[in-house]
Amino acid sequence: MDLKLDGKRALICGGSSGLGRAVATALVAEGAHVALLSRDEGKLQAVADALNAAGPGRAVVVTADLADHEALLKATDRAEHLLGGHIEILLNNTGGPPPSGVSGLEPAVWRDHFESMVLSIFRLTDRVLPAMRAAGWGRILNVASITVVEPSAALGVSNTLRASVAAWAKTLANEVGPDGVTVNTLLPGRIDTPRIERLDQATAERTGATPQEARDESVKSIPVGRIGTTEEFGATAAFLASPLAAYVTGSLIRLDGGAIKAI
Repeated sequence: MDLKLDGKRALICGGSSGLGRAVATALVAEGAHVALLSRDEGKLQAVADALNAAGPGRAVVVTADLADHEALLKATDRAEHLLGGHIEILLNNTGGPPPSGVSGLEPAVWRDHFESMVLSIFRLTDRVLPAMRAAGWGRILNVASITVVEPSAALGVSNTLRASVAAWAKTLANEVGPDGVTVNTLLPGRIDTPRIERLDQATAERTGATPQEARDESVKSIPVGRIGTTEEFGATAAFLASPLAAYVTGSLIRLDGGAIKAI
């Protein structure tokens, strides 16, 4: 299927690995041009080189720490310069905090994660939205988690902040829908990424199991009987970023193999 993404310009946060890299790979395969953003220029360049070798789209590199909002906005300026026009597709994809509960946390913990996981998304989206609205076309994709629907006791900070992003995205979708801009939030479950490896390691340390045993135990709760692949995630995101998904907005899209039991 042709997703009609040839020549579209995308900014991919967290583009050096995991879900961000998967989305960039899917978009470039459809002919889109992507700017990969993260802190590690070396990793980004290696990904960009691989994507440019595969084509047919192309990839460029910009660096910034999501917690440094001014640097993030400057990186967006740089991305638009390198891509030759305004950002048409934005993937808001931030790293997750370490496991924790929610009671007794220092205010600084909440503040620091809010800056990097939530406020960075708000500011970056506000930066690219005016041009999208003026052009009558744009796609905002946010990576959250299935914990938005079913909070995990071990991921208290993530539960809280991801849910705030989902509520913001739903509100924003109503505001910008008349301008041809869609806003959707992807809710990955257990997808085979470095973060899942770290969470399995944390579970193993807490329970005395091995990381593989922790992973095997988690799979028992997934109806399809396996961990998801980054390629599956990337393909879903590419469809939502395409003109073919113009009637999908304000939605929470689960990619969890059926793990969440609620309707």
